[in-house]
Amino acid sequence: MLLERGDTAAAREAMVVAKPLAGGLSTRETSHIAFFDLLAAGDSEAALSALPAHLNAWPRDALVLGTAAFTNGLIGSSGRAGQKRALLDLLDGLGSSYGDDWWFIAHHGMALSESGQRDAARPKIDRSFAQNPSNPWAAHARAHLCYEDGDPNAARGFLASWLTSYPRNGLLYSHLNWHLALGHLEAGDAAAALHLFREAFSPDVHSGPPRAKVNDAVSFLWRWELAGHPRDAEAWRMMHDFANSALPRAGVAFSDMHVVLAQAVAGNDAALAVRVQQIDELARAGRYPSGPFVPAVSRAFSAFERCDFSAAIDALEPIAGELERIGGSRAQLDLVEFTLLKAYLSEGRMDDARRLVSVRRLGPSGIPVAGLASAH
Repeated sequence: MLLERGDTAAAREAMVVAKPLAGGLSTRETSHIAFFDLLAAGDSEAALSALPAHLNAWPRDALVLGTAAFTNGLIGSSGRAGQKRALLDLLDGLGSSYGDDWWFIAHHGMALSESGQRDAARPKIDRSFAQNPSNPWAAHARAHLCYEDGDPNAARGFLASWLTSYPRNGLLYSHLNWHLALGHLEAGDAAAALHLFREAFSPDVHSGPPRAKVNDAVSFLWRWELAGHPRDAEAWRMMHDFANSALPRAGVAFSDMHVVLAQAVAGNDAALAVRVQQIDELARAGRYPSGPFVPAVSRAFSAFERCDFSAAIDALEPIAGELERIGGSRAQLDLVEFTLLKAYLSEGRMDDARRLVSVRRLGPSGIPVAGLASAH
């Protein structure tokens, strides 16, 4: 629970207390504790290596599976190529052990959606809801499915209704409001989107752990600008200060991407250079599997801020086909793809903009990037 809330120091202290008490436990319990010891110590590679053997022996140890079953979990943050497929393979293999369990099929449906199998995802998500209508993981999976279907009005209608009965301090409350705000942006209701940012998922009101606070707020502010709306300088100053305080060192690629974006917008080149250096050092030590991807994105964000759109394009084009290695969902990684699209438009490269749109998955039906209509 401490790890879920982002309090790694307290989680490590809890493990120090737990380990001496493990004598005489069953083999399953011993393996369970050893797995969480690796996770609490920050050795995600070792934890990821230990995961298959543990789940092969005890497939219904849902607490262990829960660390990897969601999009930004242990597998989704691994920095490896093909991680979405790897997560789906894991859940496919465990399906017979869980049957129609509402928690499991919500995650399974989400993994199917993220792998482009929307028709297979939909009945699993629907069955999860039928069993437990207050299930936030199924709500999250349905929000993603609406996004991938290119149906912002379905997402808006569903989330606006469902969130009225979900506790404001629920782990996913603010992130689901981020999804609702994306639906408003896509549908052209900028005022409603900005209202949700201020009232539901800015850092001072966000219900999730520090990483989620950084990811959701930074992503929204950038997508807000890509959609053609004016910069909220005060909000960006707040996010820069919060991101650097909450996540002072590099570690998880997906969050690092949002930190370097906040630093680029602030013009804090020194802090950005330090973050990239930390990433390089971790990569050389074999502890940053996504390698050069976040540094490439940081160069693109800095170039974009300087209005050097050609340099931003040069930084993003080589990695555009492998963005999953940064981590995050397809919807979250559209932050990068929309930045590339806006750079094409700003550089007057309309053919490239049209090509990028033509090869995209379905996704948002009205891509919220200003100037795209001129390319069409």
